[in-house]
Amino acid sequence: MAVIDSVKRVLQETLQLGDRVQSFDESTSLFGSIPEFDSMAVVAVVTGLEEQFDIEVDDDDFSAEVFETLGSLTRFVEDKLAA
Repeated sequence: MAVIDSVKRVLQETLQLGDRVQSFDESTSLFGSIPEFDSMAVVAVVTGLEEQFDIEVDDDDFSAEVFETLGSLTRFVEDKLAA
């Protein structure tokens, strides 16, 4: 399974987005564009990504740019996996 598909699954499960996530692509805006994805949900999404990919995300690792689009979030996860 591609990383982007796994990231979409984490978003779907964490934010309870249902089938809406199927239409998401790399350019889909996330934080600020999806009502369910607020500042409180960021922590839950990060926790879900850590569990799904067996990575560790430090507070200093992420910024608003990471959560700007599905593509930027996927690249962040890919960079963590490569480290």
